Amino acid sequence: MHPLPSSIASISADHSLRTLPKVSLHEHLDGCVRLDTLIDLSAAQGAPLPATNHEDLRTWFLAQSHSGSLVAYLQSFALTSAVMQSAENLRRIAREYVHDLAYDGVVYAEVRWAPEKMTAGGLGLDEAVDAVRTGLRIGMDEVAAVGSPVEVNQIITAMRAADRVDEVADLALRHQGNGVVAFDLAGPEAGYPTSLYRDAVERAARHHMPMTVHAGEADGLASIHSALYDGRALRLGHGVRIAEDINERGELGPLARWVRDRAIVLETSPTSNLHTGVFAAWGDTMRDHPFDALYRNHFQVTVNTDNRLMSDTTLTQELHVLQQTFGYSLDDLETFQLNAARGAFVDTARRAEISRIVRDGFARNRQRCA
Repeated sequence: MHPLPSSIASISADHSLRTLPKVSLHEHLDGCVRLDTLIDLSAAQGAPLPATNHEDLRTWFLAQSHSGSLVAYLQSFALTSAVMQSAENLRRIAREYVHDLAYDGVVYAEVRWAPEKMTAGGLGLDEAVDAVRTGLRIGMDEVAAVGSPVEVNQIITAMRAADRVDEVADLALRHQGNGVVAFDLAGPEAGYPTSLYRDAVERAARHHMPMTVHAGEADGLASIHSALYDGRALRLGHGVRIAEDINERGELGPLARWVRDRAIVLETSPTSNLHTGVFAAWGDTMRDHPFDALYRNHFQVTVNTDNRLMSDTTLTQELHVLQQTFGYSLDDLETFQLNAARGAFVDTARRAEISRIVRDGFARNRQRCA
């Protein structure tokens, strides 16, 4: 079976960008459901959609995404979650996700999702994780068989505003070493500092479970501070608003220096950040995104999609947009992938192997273009 092109994204970047080896650290499975699959599964279970035509539904999702509000942006996830309440559907969505990664040139990915949101139909938490694992494995076997190998691991996410953080942390620990590589906190940042979930974080830490925390997206420096010191975060989900700790002269404050000097990985998602108004304090165009300022100040920036469906994007497209906006060279794009490879929640040898795959792939691209 050949990898299938994504049915949700309009890839306008050229072929050479798509074939570059890429590393994806921040994507939500419920934000990467194919449009056609969403229409198909919704019809099968009688779940209403705002539109049943592919293009009309795509337009609806983009309108939600362009609202400039993270709250409005997140409302669209109710539609995808509604069709992710069975093991069969989870397996299908996970399998198709791997095919979309392969078509996008991704060689290593960590996909995050919140199993607690997939139990409304009676599915148990462990059953949900097993279903996604199976779907990912089937997809990985299929794309490897046609020469496009991808490794995909799970990050288990707990929702801050719910009351199941401890339970979900224990779930992640039960599946650690079996396709689950980290624990994540997501949902509202303001009013939900990571300090509220210290017990869950401590249990994860005692079992050497890495943490990545959504911070510096919907809230500012206080959220980042709590993610780092209360959440023991090795990576920041988005982390864009660390730029609030850089003054007009380019001088870094103490929190920004801590993040930079300790190579805390920033899981930035440029298009999603634009859509949700994450950097509205600096402007409302991609050129206003602090990504370039962070890169020039030697932060460990990485490039991600966050949600392929909602933002109608791919990793190829994200790199294309950044290249067009900031004039990045192939060397810059390679640096972003190597940053991500170094931040992957795998052992040292595997990180080195991913880095080698990235370097070799970029070198072949240079030779073709020479």
